Amino acid sequence: MYDQITEAGVDEVYCVSCNDTFVMNAWAEDLRIKNVKLIPDGSCEFTAGMDMLVAKDNLGFGKRSWRYAMVVDDGMVERMFSEPGFEDDCATDPYGETTPEKVLSYLKGE
Repeated sequence: MYDQITEAGVDEVYCVSCNDTFVMNAWAEDLRIKNVKLIPDGSCEFTAGMDMLVAKDNLGFGKRSWRYAMVVDDGMVERMFSEPGFEDDCATDPYGETTPEKVLSYLKGE
């Protein structure tokens, strides 16, 4: 939904993940990502600073980011979307509140 999001007034779309640059580059290549800028957070420092760091040891992943999306305007978080149930070793992996559709609806003022 990159085109729809940028048409709604967003300049750039980024994806941050608690992975190294090699994983992020392989992911971009495999998914043929062209426009979304992928940012590796290998040490999880950014994610921890956002208070979104969780343990996913139950899945064999170690520390990872809880799923969230945000709209940032001039360096200020305008709106943050976060999945419910934030907790370490969560038994589920919710994905509903952070979908591109929800972000786009917000951008359109719906």
